[in-house]
Amino acid sequence: MNPLILTLGIVLIVLAVFLVVAVLLQSGKDKKLSGSIAGGADTYFGKTKARSWDKILSIATTVIAILFVALVVVLYVLIARLF
Repeated sequence: MNPLILTLGIVLIVLAVFLVVAVLLQSGKDKKLSGSIAGGADTYFGKTKARSWDKILSIATTVIAILFVALVVVLYVLIARLF
């Protein structure tokens, strides 16, 4: 197996795990149900800190998703040329 493809495959798996974690850490847009489950989370962290954390996670999710898709396309082209 080509070491480049193996390395890119490992990076792809790591990006997939980071993408799943980034999506799961984001708070939902609908606050009706999550507010009743979470309780007083907004009073503990403060509304501005929660908003900034959500903004960072949103940007991270977008960047990781773009990298993931680009890497999948690169791997597809490399494997198609080799085989």
